[in-house]
Amino acid sequence: MDRSRRDFLRNIGRVTAGAPVALASGTVAAVAAGAPAPVHHWAMVVDVAKCIGCQACTVACIMENRVPENAFRTFVSTYEVAEGDVTRLAMLPRLCNHCDEPPCVPVCPVGATFKAPDGEVLVDGDACVGCGYCVQACPYDARFINAETRTADKCTFCAHRVEAGLLPACVETCVGGARIFGDLADPSSTVSKLLKERGGEAKVLKPEEKTRPNVFYLGLDERFAGRVDAVPTLWRPTEQRV
Repeated sequence: MDRSRRDFLRNIGRVTAGAPVALASGTVAAVAAGAPAPVHHWAMVVDVAKCIGCQACTVACIMENRVPENAFRTFVSTYEVAEGDVTRLAMLPRLCNHCDEPPCVPVCPVGATFKAPDGEVLVDGDACVGCGYCVQACPYDARFINAETRTADKCTFCAHRVEAGLLPACVETCVGGARIFGDLADPSSTVSKLLKERGGEAKVLKPEEKTRPNVFYLGLDERFAGRVDAVPTLWRPTEQRV
């Protein structure tokens, strides 16, 4: 069992008083204002240098969450990047960013999409009418209408697994250890320590959208922070845009 997994399981039930990293802006602001910190503030750090593009995370997510054919809650885009005379492969793991200011929430006409107390952005399938407004509002192209349920679908950070003290399926199966999941409200968690130690390197996708994502990238090529003006190579989801 790796260190991040041991830390996660050991600290899953602890209640702590806020994250020490500036990137966890929602938690830090609440603590500074004297408000009680959330029990948890789930987040993910993706170290792109460790991602080998094997798609084990994609397959694990499909199996765990019964994602229908031609739909994806998470996937890894693979790009060819030219650097002078050298061309290399670059990986970009993609998933819902579980934003602190999620644009998908206010556009839902029935309140089916909501921000959970522990930070996840979730969908109430019983309330969702499948209008697709949230799909269009998401700047990360992370949502879709499930062809079987006819409701909005997306990554949930495997909330059912996390509630049971387990890691998200994509983290559990990541071959290179590129995905690190944990609690920003716990300063001793691996994600908190990573963002404290390497916070200057951490980037989020589309920062101009001001959504305050809870998915942080280490080693992210600047050209991938916004909409990537390129066509993925090797493999890409058929139903999702670049």
